[in-house]
Amino acid sequence: MKRAELARMIDHTLLKPEATASDFAALAKEAGELGTYSVCVSPSALPLEVPEGVHVATVCGFPSGAVKPQIKAAEAAQAVRDGAEEVDMVINVGLAVAGKFQQVCQEIEQVREAIPNAILKVIIESAALSDEQIVAVCQAAVAAGANFVKTSTGFHPAGGASVHAVELMARTVAGKAGVKASGGIRTAEAAQQMVAAGATRLGLSASAKILAEMDL
Repeated sequence: MKRAELARMIDHTLLKPEATASDFAALAKEAGELGTYSVCVSPSALPLEVPEGVHVATVCGFPSGAVKPQIKAAEAAQAVRDGAEEVDMVINVGLAVAGKFQQVCQEIEQVREAIPNAILKVIIESAALSDEQIVAVCQAAVAAGANFVKTSTGFHPAGGASVHAVELMARTVAGKAGVKASGGIRTAEAAQQMVAAGATRLGLSASAKILAEMDL
């Protein structure tokens, strides 16, 4: 892949709890310089001024996912009112581990209904799930109207994205949704492996470093 091609797949991400307004402003400026698709920031950073051509994404239920669905829906709706075009929601991972996939589907539906015109990405925390659970959660996300399934928050001790998980997720959604690989991707080689595995979007905090490793 060429550098610009990969850049247009990147959500340039800053979700550190200690990030300040000046950090988010610097992120937005860098996104414009790098040519990334979007910035992904905490909801409290919104509204955020970004360069022309850079989209704005945020998170909800982040990072644990262990809040009530109506809270996630309200958070997502507020974020969209504040200028977010895309929302990355964390599922209740405990429900997935317990095999309660209908409830997972219902909570995604609540968020979907709250932001009907925004892009909805569903973070499944793939490293904490079995293959069977990954498949079932991805199926639930598609059924609930999600636009993307996403591997990880990057905050879970089980780990971040893996090639295996991305391949499985891509195979499961079968083009009915995009696949976002996120969490622990720190080299150009790793980023391209995720794309080869089926990722259509990348969540990266090391975007500048990764793109600098690539050919023009």
